[in-house]
Amino acid sequence: MELPQQLRLAIERHIQGMNHAKLKRDLQSLSERYRTAGGRGRRLLTEDAEAASYAIARMPATYGAVAAALNYVLERTPERPETLLDCGAGTGAASWAADALLGLRAVTCLEREPAMIRLGRSLAADASPALRNADWVRRDLAKDDIPERAELVLASYVLNEMNEADRAAAVVKLWNAAERMLLIVEPGTPAAYRGLMAVREQLLRLGAHLAAPCPHASACPMEGEDWCHFRCRIPRSRLHKQLKDGAAPYEDEKFSYLAVTREPCGRAEARIIRRPRIDKGRIGLELCTPDGLRSVDVHKKDGELFKRARKAECGDAFSAPGAGGTRS
Repeated sequence: MELPQQLRLAIERHIQGMNHAKLKRDLQSLSERYRTAGGRGRRLLTEDAEAASYAIARMPATYGAVAAALNYVLERTPERPETLLDCGAGTGAASWAADALLGLRAVTCLEREPAMIRLGRSLAADASPALRNADWVRRDLAKDDIPERAELVLASYVLNEMNEADRAAAVVKLWNAAERMLLIVEPGTPAAYRGLMAVREQLLRLGAHLAAPCPHASACPMEGEDWCHFRCRIPRSRLHKQLKDGAAPYEDEKFSYLAVTREPCGRAEARIIRRPRIDKGRIGLELCTPDGLRSVDVHKKDGELFKRARKAECGDAFSAPGAGGTRS
């Protein structure tokens, strides 16, 4: 899952002439601030140079996670939103991902930090009409009302930065703003997953219909022993590796997500929640189903089912008639 060439080039142009050592120091400082629980609710990024460091380090992963999550959703629903409200937009990575998949007609980005808004606007100067003409509004999701509305509302990597009360209030605002669909993407950590499960319960009480990843609206069977998360592989640029002290040509971004709609949509019969185990003539799948967690072995003699299992990856929807027993 790679950044569009237009966006990569825009980032490179923006940082021309910047001191790479300072960009690296800014990134390390930002990372420390985001890691500390005391940073919740506080302004963590205020300088233009910090926004540049953030864009280099985080836009590829955010773009990849949002694109992967939205892809999963679009596989199961006929909904094709044309307008986007990106809440906590940062420098616009989620908007770029949504536009790449949907060819949006209009985009509104809500962001608290002026430095992020300035950079987000600048990076989109040569992008599609929807991104180039996006309406950037300074707004704090935790404190401000959201009068804007859109067919798709997107909140990525933002709710995990809030305390419980602010998060609950923000979810109501997000849902009220969504005309057709709400997609929330969070870090793939146990803490972010627990917060997302509280959001899931809240949205169900508000009348939302689950679209993905859940194949059911019952309690999550992974709660208490594990956490639901997925991953996408992100190619690393040379500068990205320098700033993050990484030697590998890629990084794996873990994320959790939740998509809900105003109208009922076709949920997956089951969702693959672990990397498939591939042996000679047999593929083992760990599935989340309406009956709970199931371990399923698909054999070569199963024909078409085996062909589908061989191509399947963690996160994919999957239909397996006669799946094995529920796992405790």
